[in-house]
Amino acid sequence: MAPNVLIFGATGGVGSFTTLAAHALGANITLAMRDTSKPIPNLPSSLSTSLPRVHADLTDPTSIHTAVTTSHATAAFIYCAFGAPDHMRGAITALKAAGVELVVFLSSSSIKGDVRAVPPSDFIPWQHAQVEIVLEEVFGPAGYVAVRPGYFASNLLVHAKRVAKGEVVTMPYPEAEFDYVVPGDIGRLVAQREVVRAMGKAVGKEVTIEGFTEEEDAVKFVVENLGLPELAAKQLVKGFRAVAEGLDVFEKTEYEEAVANIEKYGGKKATTVYEWVEENKDKFV
Repeated sequence: MAPNVLIFGATGGVGSFTTLAAHALGANITLAMRDTSKPIPNLPSSLSTSLPRVHADLTDPTSIHTAVTTSHATAAFIYCAFGAPDHMRGAITALKAAGVELVVFLSSSSIKGDVRAVPPSDFIPWQHAQVEIVLEEVFGPAGYVAVRPGYFASNLLVHAKRVAKGEVVTMPYPEAEFDYVVPGDIGRLVAQREVVRAMGKAVGKEVTIEGFTEEEDAVKFVVENLGLPELAAKQLVKGFRAVAEGLDVFEKTEYEEAVANIEKYGGKKATTVYEWVEENKDKFV
């Protein structure tokens, strides 16, 4: 019998591709959404309109319990609800109480080592670590999977309008290098500056890239364009600066294992960020 899967965050890049993957594997999918009228990107229109949708909010345990019982879900895909006062314990407990047996959690590669040793001052990894701790306490070690990707390639779309017009693109620390995560897998290590230039090249535009002169402007940019709370934005910009100044965030063995996991669990080799740019150039023209 095909499993019943409840997917939160389907309007996002990762959530929509999770929906596609689960559908390809034959799962019965229900989309849990704050606004059930919102369009779902990356899905064929026939699939987007045929999948059942239920109202649910990861900060509202009652709505979660209702969504699970309505969909008869035994598995769920969730993401981190930043700022939840109980580190999503109410949401996770509601999933368990309503009948979910397995949770896949979109965590963060910024978590290193013991999740209980992550300091609160490291806001992004700490927030995700607290959710992982709650998942282990509620579901047990075998009842959840924490997926820890790095920096999403789709975040680059915040520069799309300026790239399309051939305007100057201003970003935090453009020389910082990251392993961009395509919504389905992991790309190659490359500087932000070079990726945005590649975006311009794909649509026939010469793009000039500049860094912010003031860090507070960089934080404001991240808050307004990526939708992160200020503490998370400050942490992200701090990370950009550290990488730009030479911090190696990709330990060789860990990095090689992560890239290999794409083919091991996803069934295909990792997509490079340049391939992603070419495949998505219609989004910044």
